[in-house]
Amino acid sequence: MPKKQEKDTDELLHELKREENVAHFIEMNEEHLQKMPLHDYLAQLLSQKNRTKSDVIRASGLEATYAYHIFSGDKNPSRAKILALALALGLDLKETSRLLHAAHLPQLYAKKSWDSVLIFALTHKKSVMETNLLLDKLGESPLLG
Repeated sequence: MPKKQEKDTDELLHELKREENVAHFIEMNEEHLQKMPLHDYLAQLLSQKNRTKSDVIRASGLEATYAYHIFSGDKNPSRAKILALALALGLDLKETSRLLHAAHLPQLYAKKSWDSVLIFALTHKKSVMETNLLLDKLGESPLLG
């Protein structure tokens, strides 16, 4: 049986607004609702991107022991650390939004200058180092530091 096409947030919101019974909505859309723990989503991303933990951790600039604890589910990282992992994984904006959601952290907001730089960096596939240089050049605080 072919997998159903993923519904985007707008489509789910439209359905939810029309729905009379929230339990029915959840039942009908369970496969589209995110319930995956952060460490499971990170494992899924590693597999999808064909990357290893060690490569991603090295590219992220995170302290290795702490980063391994994130991947094992033992640590609840800050937003900046999640964004460093997103850059290191080469995630796009949608994948990064899902990662932030899985970590129970606020989404990137284009009206905030620091967030705008991160959106730009993700969109243009910048590294953590390139992103930090750009943040510094624009007078913003570094991603990690």
